[in-house]
Amino acid sequence: MSRSEMRRGARLSAVQALYEMEVGGRGVVEAMAEFEAFWIGKEVEDIELPKAEIAFFRDLLGGVVREQRLVDRSVDDLLASGWPLKRVEAVVRAILRAGAYELAFRKDVPARAVISEYVAVARSFYEGEEVGMVNAVLDKMARDVRAEEFDAPAA
Repeated sequence: MSRSEMRRGARLSAVQALYEMEVGGRGVVEAMAEFEAFWIGKEVEDIELPKAEIAFFRDLLGGVVREQRLVDRSVDDLLASGWPLKRVEAVVRAILRAGAYELAFRKDVPARAVISEYVAVARSFYEGEEVGMVNAVLDKMARDVRAEEFDAPAA
């Protein structure tokens, strides 16, 4: 598997773990251990999670939890008025949190790649307006926190 495929697997696993943590009340250490031991690269209950770059998965999951106040505030500011992050469906919330964390704290990954990857993650769960919302929110955030990547002419 290529590095980009392994990272895509890490993103999908991080979103799943964030969702499981929220609905199941699990802590980050427990969720990380469970996903590494039982989910990543395996099929469970007809859900197949691809192989993943474990260090990247750990950084995404741990980073979202560590920076959750900042991440949530950033996403809240970009959502439509009257729709705070807490009103957004739990899987979409997990996708937005992971994408926002990566945009803000993983400058080694190009912003356009981050947006594209999380839109792909959203498509693995949804077919409708949720995908467009993920794209719009992450695009707005990227243009705020990584304006220099959008000011330069495309290569």
